[in-house]
Amino acid sequence: MPETDTHAHMAAAVYTGGGSMAVQRRPIPRPGADQVRIEVARCGICGTDLHLVLEHYARPGSVLGHEWCGRIAELGDGVEGWAVGDRVVAGPRHGCGACRACRTGRPAVCRQRGAAEYFSPDGAFAEYVLVDATRLIAVPDEVDDRAAALTEPLAVVLHALTLAAPQPGDRVLVTGAGPLGLLVVAALRARGIEHITVSEPAPLRRTQAERVGASRTLEPVELPEPPMGEPVADAYDIAFECSGRADAATAALGQLDRAGILVVLGTGSEAPRFNHNRMIVLELTAIGSYNYDDGGFRDALALLASGALPIGDLLDPDDVALDGVFDAIVGSADGRRRGKVLVDPSAKQETRTV
Repeated sequence: MPETDTHAHMAAAVYTGGGSMAVQRRPIPRPGADQVRIEVARCGICGTDLHLVLEHYARPGSVLGHEWCGRIAELGDGVEGWAVGDRVVAGPRHGCGACRACRTGRPAVCRQRGAAEYFSPDGAFAEYVLVDATRLIAVPDEVDDRAAALTEPLAVVLHALTLAAPQPGDRVLVTGAGPLGLLVVAALRARGIEHITVSEPAPLRRTQAERVGASRTLEPVELPEPPMGEPVADAYDIAFECSGRADAATAALGQLDRAGILVVLGTGSEAPRFNHNRMIVLELTAIGSYNYDDGGFRDALALLASGALPIGDLLDPDDVALDGVFDAIVGSADGRRRGKVLVDPSAKQETRTV
């Protein structure tokens, strides 16, 4: 490939349709006014990426990846206060501040916000990504690149904790010990919650849940069948459903004590069925948790910098190159990867790009 062509192009892991991906060469994006070009240092593989690829929801030709951190490589016209080389993440667009959702402290569902970033066709499973300078947030020196890639999913978790408002002494159930569930457990521990049970079918992930702070782990079949109109023995005050499985959501609701709260974080293609009579009699609350608190990215970075989280146990030990993204997605879906898998776009690839 001619040298000039190499310099003008970057590698990207592209969804090609039919549940497949390939590494392709694409033109390096150039920032417009008030934009910056970021050299991606790490990008986490999200559960949403699994659904988009394995369930064929993604748009063919798109580049996924929204859990990234990186360094500024180029400034567009009008960008001030930032310099090439600065380490950054990009927070969400702010809520409008005027709609009912914003007025009640729920900017994650602001009526004026556009589609979530994971629907963008130009994500960060690539060497470079463009972002509006107004969204940039500096990464503290205490947070390395691998930890900084947890900023976005940790902000998601902190929003769920805001909605549930767990208190020391609460009994908490977490269903699913994938990367999202592990983050929930670790964040709960950092908030002083000690009674955390994790329901997870994969032995590797149950072990990992114990490492990040679960006080007890069990297989889903060990959850007791709820009696009619009464809580189970040793019921939970709050349940966080992180697996995206319909049966897990149904089971989690059945484990709640009177006035219990179910927070649904995990996305899935099959809708759960809830016993509305049980919800009435026990006055249960079920709530969806979508994205972030206002300021959630800064809160996440502060928590990452605090040293209160077991970063090494939250991340899969092996980062992957762009040509390993698809295999890592499959491995994350079937439980073979024990933590959040990070993509390193600068890592040497085994296959030739096209």
